[in-house]
Amino acid sequence: MTTSVAVIGAGPGGLAAARWLLAQGFEPTIFEKAPMLGGQWTGLPGLSGVWPAMHTNSSRTLTAFGDLEHDTELVYPPNREVLAYLHRYAERFALTPRLLLGTRVDLIGRHSDGWLVRHDGVDDVFARVVVATGRFHTPAIPAVPGLETFAGAAGAIPSYQYRDPAPYRDKRVLVAGCAISALEIAADLAHLGAARVVVTQRRQRYVLPKFAAGVPSDSRIYTRYGALASESLPAAEIDRQLKEIVVEAAGSPEQYGAPAPDPSLFAAGVTLNQHYLPLVAEGRITVRPWIKAVAGTRVTFADGNAEDFDGIVFGTGFTLSLPFLSEDIRATLDLDAVHMDADRYTFHPNLPGMAFVGMWDQSGGYFVPLELQARWIAYAWGGAVPAPAEEEQRRSIDAYRSRRGSPQKTQMHLAAMTFARAAGVEPHLENWPQLRRALLFGPLAPSCFRLEGPDALDRAPAQLVRDAAAFGAITSNELTGREAKYWSLVENAAN
Repeated sequence: MTTSVAVIGAGPGGLAAARWLLAQGFEPTIFEKAPMLGGQWTGLPGLSGVWPAMHTNSSRTLTAFGDLEHDTELVYPPNREVLAYLHRYAERFALTPRLLLGTRVDLIGRHSDGWLVRHDGVDDVFARVVVATGRFHTPAIPAVPGLETFAGAAGAIPSYQYRDPAPYRDKRVLVAGCAISALEIAADLAHLGAARVVVTQRRQRYVLPKFAAGVPSDSRIYTRYGALASESLPAAEIDRQLKEIVVEAAGSPEQYGAPAPDPSLFAAGVTLNQHYLPLVAEGRITVRPWIKAVAGTRVTFADGNAEDFDGIVFGTGFTLSLPFLSEDIRATLDLDAVHMDADRYTFHPNLPGMAFVGMWDQSGGYFVPLELQARWIAYAWGGAVPAPAEEEQRRSIDAYRSRRGSPQKTQMHLAAMTFARAAGVEPHLENWPQLRRALLFGPLAPSCFRLEGPDALDRAPAQLVRDAAAFGAITSNELTGREAKYWSLVENAAN
């Protein structure tokens, strides 16, 4: 007898979850409130923060699942290519007939036979449920004294509502924030006609360009080595190594005329952006400290400087919002605007038969870890790998709760390796001596996780070689001098 599963959301996470659940013999039904699949990649106003001219910030290799390559050869594809990719993925794995588009889920609650899913005034019951509605739909606008009085002609909006620079042509624009969306929009405006662009931020981050020596930067900083090092080496050493890579590739912001960041890269943070720092160096973007107050069109900054603006765009992040969960489920998860108690962002022992996909805040592309998380869910429920024991889940949740109040953003390679291990698909270095460098310092491509475990593929080793060598990053199996030095530190720590 097949088991029914409600998958809530038809973005990358929901589609991957349905694909792997189907492979394990489940019967998924995918609920999507938008009129089309794709999640953020639809670009639909009000349902997506993706604007028409936006390209990916993760390279093509890391913006893909393990069973389907992109049609394009572009390294950083436009958003429409990613949407087309997701449509092809849904067709490839027969997910399209399972989609209920334009169907908003209003309530998920417990039921004696599993889980109640209420939509369009109808109550359906499913044996299991996967929540994959996304982490980035409810913008977080910080409290700024007087913001409600802002009278600029272009208004104040979150980056989620930004679509193009036309409303800001010949206008003075303040962009608040220093993460990817804020810097992308600031560069967009500076290139395409704003009279003045000012970026206001609480702290200066390091900024890494999309390419370093011809290699996509996400292939250099999100590696298996980085995950292993984080488990073995002191945090200060990891900080030093990452900063060395970033500063070597891009220099430090003060060299471009931006404020000097904290000497610690971990304390300062890092944002991927190709154009921002050169535009600061050219005087086309001005950097200010955080906003002190707003009065009409006048904005005063923490350093006492003040000027008038026609528009403000807040690229200041998102809150975790799952309003359709019952009060009982929300209480069990101790859900708030930032936190959700779950074993590795996925399961809760008091919610058997419920799983979550993509609910963590991350630096780096989501496709690889989303697919690995989806595989773990499907494998654990289908019996391909042992389901996590209750004691293990509670330890994981306790560890997460001990970090509440500290920054919760994780990194792509840490999330990917967490889910790969849980799904039983982490490749063992000793089994692949001919792929040692690719597995340690190459990109964490989907092919890495088809070498071993459930659903291993015969073609995966050759694919990994192609993925690792695609941009000249890995052309032999010999470690470079720096790589050898770094790896020896990890080996010595392990011994």
